[in-house]
Amino acid sequence: MEKLPAQMTVIGISKPGGPEVLLPETRPVPAPGPGEILIKVQAAGVNRPDVAQRSGAYPPPPGASDLPGLEVAGEVAAVGTGASRHKIGDKVMSLVAGGGYAQYCIAQDAQAMAVPPVLSMQEAGAIPETLMTVWHNVFERGGLKQGETLLIHGGSSGIGTMAIQLATAFGSKVIVTVGSKDKADACLKLGAFSAINYKTEDFVAAVRTATDGAGANVILDMVGGEYVERNYDAAAVDGRIVQIAFLGGPKATVNFAKLMVKRLTHTGSTLRPRSNTDKAAMVAAIEAKVMPLLRQGRIKPLMDSTFPLEKAADAHRRMETSEHIGKIVLAV
Repeated sequence: MEKLPAQMTVIGISKPGGPEVLLPETRPVPAPGPGEILIKVQAAGVNRPDVAQRSGAYPPPPGASDLPGLEVAGEVAAVGTGASRHKIGDKVMSLVAGGGYAQYCIAQDAQAMAVPPVLSMQEAGAIPETLMTVWHNVFERGGLKQGETLLIHGGSSGIGTMAIQLATAFGSKVIVTVGSKDKADACLKLGAFSAINYKTEDFVAAVRTATDGAGANVILDMVGGEYVERNYDAAAVDGRIVQIAFLGGPKATVNFAKLMVKRLTHTGSTLRPRSNTDKAAMVAAIEAKVMPLLRQGRIKPLMDSTFPLEKAADAHRRMETSEHIGKIVLAV
C-alpha cells in the first residue's frame, strides 16, 4: 500500500463562466468518512451537468464537493469505517455527487462498482453517471419493455449511445434524433433501428413512419422547450415521456388535451440530489441486470475523446460544440 500524499491537483471553478474558468488548484487529499471510499482517480467522465455547474446554473447539493465531476474510475486508496464492499487496491467505477475532476475523489462504498476486466479504465470512467441515468429513466421510470419502441433525442450523446445499446440488448426497437449524418451512422452502428436528422426532417412524422403510425412507447428527452408538445404528438397511446434535461429551455406552451386523449405519462428526474439510499438501490439493480452485459462486452461506452485532467477546459469546449459522438473523458 503506497502512502497517500497530503496534497493533490484538482480542477476548480475559479468563477462562473466559460471553459477558461476551469483552473488547476492544489487541495488536501480528503479522508473517507463512514461508508465512504477514497478513489485514486484514473479517469473522470465529463457530463452536461458539469458544464451547467461551471456556468453557475447548477450548484452542487448541500455537503457535496464544489468541484465538478460526477463519475470516476480508479483504484481504492482508502476505506472509511463500515465500508465493506470494496477494499484497498480494487479497481472501481462510481457515481459521485461532485469532486471527480481530481487526483483523488470520495465515493459512497454502496455506489461504487467493480470494473469489468474487458473495460479500460477510461471506458470505466465513462459509465457510472450515464448508465445510472439511462437505467433509472428509461427502465425504472419509463418502464420500457421488450418489443416496445424507444425514441431518444440526442442519440449520439453519451447518454444516447448508452441508451441505444441497453434498450437494444433488452429487446426494444430504438429510434434516435441526431443533427448530422456522422451521428446517424454511429447510432445505427450501435443498433438503432432508425436515425432521424432533426435539422432536415420532422421527427414526429418520421417516428410515425418508423412505427407504422403507432408512435413511440417511451421517449427520453433532454431538449424540452418546443419538443414537449412534439413529444406528445410522437408518443404512442399509453406512452411515457421521461425528461432528463432542458437544453431547449424548461418552459413550453402545450395542449395538454393530448395527455388525456393518449393517456400519456410525462415524468422526469435528476440524479444528483437523490439520496444515497436511492442511488445504492439503482446500483444494486444495475449489478443484477446490466453488469453481465458489460462483463460480456455486449455493452461498452462509445468513446469520443480523452483529455488530460489539466486540459479540462478543452474537454468542455469539445462538449459545447456538440460535435462529439459518445463520451468525453479526462485522464488523470
